[in-house]
Amino acid sequence: MTVVTATRPDDGERVLGALRHHLEGRRRVVSGVDERVDALAGLLADFVLSGGKRLRPRFGLAGWSAANPADASVPDEIVTACAALELIQACALIHDDIVDASDTRRGRPTVHRSIEAAHRELAWSGDPARYGVSQAILVGDLALTWADEMFVTSGADPAALGRALAPWYAMKTEVLSGQMLDILAESSGATDELTPARVNRFKTAAYTVERPLHIGAELAGAGTDTVTALREFGVAVGQAFQLRDDMLGVFGDPEVTGKPSGDDLREGKRTLLLARGAALASSGDADFLLSVLGTDLDPTELDRARRILVDSGAVASVEAEIDTLTVRALDAIGSDAVSEHGRVTLRDLAEAATRRRA
Repeated sequence: MTVVTATRPDDGERVLGALRHHLEGRRRVVSGVDERVDALAGLLADFVLSGGKRLRPRFGLAGWSAANPADASVPDEIVTACAALELIQACALIHDDIVDASDTRRGRPTVHRSIEAAHRELAWSGDPARYGVSQAILVGDLALTWADEMFVTSGADPAALGRALAPWYAMKTEVLSGQMLDILAESSGATDELTPARVNRFKTAAYTVERPLHIGAELAGAGTDTVTALREFGVAVGQAFQLRDDMLGVFGDPEVTGKPSGDDLREGKRTLLLARGAALASSGDADFLLSVLGTDLDPTELDRARRILVDSGAVASVEAEIDTLTVRALDAIGSDAVSEHGRVTLRDLAEAATRRRA
């Protein structure tokens, strides 16, 4: 199935160009400090520019477009402001990979592993792994700082920026709170469904879809009804996006996802899929599922865990929930509060977010 590009044909390149321009400017500042530090900043630039779905900037632009005429061209300053969302994503992914002790991202070594390998190759003193984590934390912090700089210096009208700053700041607090709850859930061994639902709502849905749409709409000066409709759409699609991510974390093809097969089980992720599987499976199967969570499963154990999730009905239940959330999202934008061309764009983005394979 071919997914229709949900933004205007050149918007992806415009987002990439804005990111490249901003990163080059910020790196000139870093290189003035020390070329060795600039090499670390170069890892961030490579991480941002070499891959990713750019979903957050695309949703930001969709929020702006939904409140403007169909023939309105997105101004450069709006593209720049929305592109800054990709730097928030970079920070989140770099830090998330540290938390999860992940070795790969998008089929390549994670940032902390790349830095660790460089330390080892140069035979520096100290622990290479600790050095990699320490520097990657700072690289992620740099991404967060540069995101703020890119957003507020985008050139967007000061009144528009003033409106958009409230959801921008809320988004950062929500994603960090959701991440904290996610770590708490793993460490405490939570098996309820409410906890992963809250993680999905704030760690993923808010900053992946809802808030980018909200930010784009505020930049456009959208009315209250439009903002409300977009946010309702964003919450539902964002939750469905995370549920799809949970499915891919167990059943995804490593050649497509760029992550090892069954990585969520090895990392001990407390997902709704897992909670539902543990609740629906027999006691023996549920005990097995929870006993292998967070361990280095061998192929036989991984196959059994997958069978339990399928045979218990957990997979079918989560797929049904994805469908329900998608329908709810489309219903939310069915009124005149969202333009017809806005609905077309959002339908395409919903499809891309919930039917993806990576």
